Amino acid sequence: MNHVYVFGSLVRGDYDNYSDIDLLALVSSYNEKYDINKFSIYSYERIKELWNQGNPFAWHLSIESKLVYSSDGKDFIAELGTPSDYKNAVHDCNKFLTLYLDSKRSLLNNTNSVVFEISNIFLAIRNFSTCFALSKGENIFSRDSSKLLGKNSLNISESTYDILVRARILSTRGTGEILSGTEIQKVKTSLPHIDSWFNSLNMEIDNGRI
Repeated sequence: MNHVYVFGSLVRGDYDNYSDIDLLALVSSYNEKYDINKFSIYSYERIKELWNQGNPFAWHLSIESKLVYSSDGKDFIAELGTPSDYKNAVHDCNKFLTLYLDSKRSLLNNTNSVVFEISNIFLAIRNFSTCFALSKGENIFSRDSSKLLGKNSLNISESTYDILVRARILSTRGTGEILSGTEIQKVKTSLPHIDSWFNSLNMEIDNGRI
């Protein structure tokens, strides 16, 4: 038995030149036709576990996935219903805050992997924002989740934000314009502001134990 879904930006309708086509394959056993470089591959048992845990990925799939193939004519994800409440915001947000702090430290220490570290900074910001929003009952799974938090949005210049996005594309796909020294310095200059944003939202999470 297997099911294939498309999810993410293509389903949301905000697909652009930076977007991937996100594909999920649910399988009952190993199936060589699903390339791990093209599909997120999960067993049915693991998806059920994520649903029971209220995992952010389960919420993402429940809201932003569309069935494109079913070997049994059924929509497995739709039949799972709504995932359990999300209860791991403290743990998850602290995990992404740690990723940010580690990447910031490496960047400021003039690492040889500048693009990789800036890419991780973007990843940490995006995923922290998604988990923070989900803890508030808001489902924001966009690449730009940090800009969609209302009064809690990350307020940095569009040009700096674009540098972070470009670094993510360069790191994950190896394509795009190489970051200049001036652009790298611009990211470094923005770090104190990003620190304050992280600290403010993390304090709210810790105080509420959400």
